[in-house]
Amino acid sequence: MIYTISRQQQLNCDLGVAWNFFTSPHNLARITPADMRFKVLSDVSENVIYQGMIIDYKVAPLFGISVYWRTEITQVQEGKSFTDVQLSGPYKLWRHVHEFIPNDLGVMVKDTVDYKLPWGILGRLVHGLIVKRKLNYIFNYRHDVLEGMYKRKNIV
Repeated sequence: MIYTISRQQQLNCDLGVAWNFFTSPHNLARITPADMRFKVLSDVSENVIYQGMIIDYKVAPLFGISVYWRTEITQVQEGKSFTDVQLSGPYKLWRHVHEFIPNDLGVMVKDTVDYKLPWGILGRLVHGLIVKRKLNYIFNYRHDVLEGMYKRKNIV
């Protein structure tokens, strides 16, 4: 079964600031809970993402067990959206679309993640008991961190 999580957040900054923050893989660690021990393994010293970019991470999503996660940036529409897709990692499917919509207040950031767990019926059970809550925890944490940065008007 494919699940979807959608979130949106208004940020009080201009599009360029939001785009530069979210398109830097290293900033993902800043908005990920510390208990997940998120680390970028790839040499991504350049700050510009591009279609076809491969990024390797190490993360401990459940029970403190570290896993490797490899994603590919499959779509980039400069200043508007980008998509990352898991090539290998804990999910059977992971497709994360990031959208940036300028408005009078700054920029609305929208996330849509389609994901699927392995293990068939066991995966559906684990989703209901653990994974759905964990993803909500991660996105709630991210919202709170960005809200704090937004209030200080210091997103970089």
